[in-house]
Amino acid sequence: MLVVQKYGGSSVADAARIKHVAARVIRRLREGDQVVVVVSAMGDTTDELIKLAYSVADDPAPRELDMLLSTGEQMSVALLAMAMRAQGQEAVGLTGHQAGIFTRAHYGSGRISRVEADRVRAELAAGRVPIIAGFQGTTEEMEIVTLGRGASDTTAVALAVALGAGRCENCKDVTGIYTTDPRIEPRARQLKDITYEEMLELATQGSQVMHNRAVELASVYGLPVLVTSSMVDAPGTLIHGESELEERNRVRGIAHDIDVAKITVRQVPDRPGVAAHIFEPLAEAGISVDTIVQNASDHSLTDLTFTIARQDLKRAEALMPSICAAVGAPDYSANGGLGKVSIVGVGIQTAHGYAARMFRVLFDAGINIELITTSEIRLTCIIAAERVPDAVRALHSAFELETPE
Repeated sequence: MLVVQKYGGSSVADAARIKHVAARVIRRLREGDQVVVVVSAMGDTTDELIKLAYSVADDPAPRELDMLLSTGEQMSVALLAMAMRAQGQEAVGLTGHQAGIFTRAHYGSGRISRVEADRVRAELAAGRVPIIAGFQGTTEEMEIVTLGRGASDTTAVALAVALGAGRCENCKDVTGIYTTDPRIEPRARQLKDITYEEMLELATQGSQVMHNRAVELASVYGLPVLVTSSMVDAPGTLIHGESELEERNRVRGIAHDIDVAKITVRQVPDRPGVAAHIFEPLAEAGISVDTIVQNASDHSLTDLTFTIARQDLKRAEALMPSICAAVGAPDYSANGGLGKVSIVGVGIQTAHGYAARMFRVLFDAGINIELITTSEIRLTCIIAAERVPDAVRALHSAFELETPE
């Protein structure tokens, strides 16, 4: 079977771990599988490169920043290829461009437009293991573009789809996907499997186990993804199609995020087109909006509240005066000290009592809810960031997620 394995930054953080990964891949080859490897930058390399960029420029040019950040993955690629050759296995390191990964031109958050994997296939046919830089690609104009933090997952899934691989394996410093972050709730339980839909909601709402675009892509093409350990042999957690088991605890996991900011535009004239005038400038600036709540109109005026990532708050606030002027709103307010907690599981919207129980648990814990948002398989509450750990633990206990299914 052809398998694409992705190794995160902690898995290749130093020479010893790189040698360990090399041995692990070689062992898999000897078991009879073909393996393509995607790697992230070593350890905290990306953070260190960002810090270095800001030490020489207050506002680094996005193009040059992507040029710099792409070198982190290339370092990992070269070192892993060297380690595999030293252990007797032919391997070749490839940049995103050399692997045929083409992206749309949006520095820092590019999207993969297509994968031309002929070079990767040729290396496999020649008996060499292709080791490919995650997190990066090139535009049609040959500009290097990075895909966003955590997007080496997306690189691996896109390559697996293009190559017709049997599955993608996301090899990390954890043994699988847990009901919640075990660093917050030590009683968190590892899941045997999870559906694409549930994993996508967990990833979108703050779980850092898988990049959300990687889950989306795997779901579209029905590609199984195994999340497993790069450190020890473990069965891992399989992300795949919808489970046939209907009668079960519908809450599969608790996601959280403490990187949330809220902006409220006050006394917005209630007329057609106003929302477009508010959100289009934010979209053009590359700022993603999450929850949107509009109050009932009073005297043809309404308050409109939305959430964004806290890291985007400064850029959003720079745009807000002109946005308010454009829509005729007198002012806005901002709060950067928020987080969110979500319960996720197929069927929670069609079953009775899940929302009520969630709200009761938060009330009993003395946690105030700022905003509420839902999907077919998720309930999310925006709360104060400092209360997020309390909320995670309380909800995990209330929905009995430590109990095996």
